[in-house]
Amino acid sequence: MSFSSAPDTARVSAPADAPNPHVPLQTLVRRRRERAAWWQMLFLLVCVLGPIIVYPLFRLLILSVTGDHGLSFAPYQRFFGNGDTGGVIRTTLEILVTSASLASILGVAIAALLHFRPFPGTVLLTRFLELFVAFPSFLVAFTLIFLYGSQGSVSIALQQWLHLENPPLDFLFGRWGVVLAEVVFFAPFVVRPTLASFALLDMRIIEAARSLGANSVMVASRVVLPMAWPGIAAGTILCFLLTLNEFGILLVLGSARLVTLPVAIFSSATVDLDLNAAAAGAVLMLVMSLSLYMLYRQVNQRHVQRTAR
Repeated sequence: MSFSSAPDTARVSAPADAPNPHVPLQTLVRRRRERAAWWQMLFLLVCVLGPIIVYPLFRLLILSVTGDHGLSFAPYQRFFGNGDTGGVIRTTLEILVTSASLASILGVAIAALLHFRPFPGTVLLTRFLELFVAFPSFLVAFTLIFLYGSQGSVSIALQQWLHLENPPLDFLFGRWGVVLAEVVFFAPFVVRPTLASFALLDMRIIEAARSLGANSVMVASRVVLPMAWPGIAAGTILCFLLTLNEFGILLVLGSARLVTLPVAIFSSATVDLDLNAAAAGAVLMLVMSLSLYMLYRQVNQRHVQRTAR
């Protein structure tokens, strides 16, 4: 009489998502986080960035190279072949350089005053400047009109005080009014990164320079600026980028003789009803903005790396 041997232990395959006993737990957790991050990125790309950013930019590029008979560069020829386009680009660059340069100088000066010469209202003024950057730009333009326009409170007060027949202030609706509004609005954008750069300075080096007989100008030019230059440069480039894309101030204070690139694009789309030519000008604006943004990222990355060291 033979007895059958005991059956072998049944081998049951493990589920696909079961953890591998040979893989460390930390590695499994890291892989799951990476997969979750990829799914989140895919969701943002498809549901958020796609319809809001990617698709409009794609349509803009397609529109700029579409003619009456398909693919064509005629929109670029119409936009840049216009006799006024050269003057528009020159005016845009002149206002950009003037406004952004003055705003950068003013922002650095205000940051230096707040950091090196604090006074009882320093914290309050710093908080106001942080809140100021949240204001819409056209609000600053209207504020200047109510103050310094031909019928503004300051202009009327001067007219009554000086017994003048006409208001003494009449410069806002033109080039210098636009420059003043952009300087007032964009200077706070330079203050914050400059303050952050000043906060990282080693005050012992500054005190050593002063103890060696260096005056304030020498300390500022030979010690403070070289050490804080990456943060100042990042704030300045950001100011140029924002000033280049400004439209609200130009729409409120710009006159018929002051046509810049954003205004020309807006006019091509709404007045001339030439969306293709407007798209061609918008592509130029996009290239200029992306170039400044890449420069800003490089300078800001160097500033972060220098801060980490």
